[in-house]
Amino acid sequence: MRSFRLLTIPALALSFAAAACTAKVEDKGKLPDVDVNGGRAPKVDVDPAKVTVGTDTHTVVTPNVNVEPADSSRHN
Repeated sequence: MRSFRLLTIPALALSFAAAACTAKVEDKGKLPDVDVNGGRAPKVDVDPAKVTVGTDTHTVVTPNVNVEPADSSRHN
């Protein structure tokens, strides 16, 4: 609690000092002039990976599924 008080007192003093001063802008100012010249991308020597694509035939065993219609009296 004591450290809170120690920090609060300087903060209040600083806020009063900041509120006591005024600032008036006398000149709008100006952004700096910037010249931009075109560049170029770097040259890169790339050895791409070799990809071999092919097809295979596989037999997949699937289970037989028997579906029986629901009793029509339940849906009323």
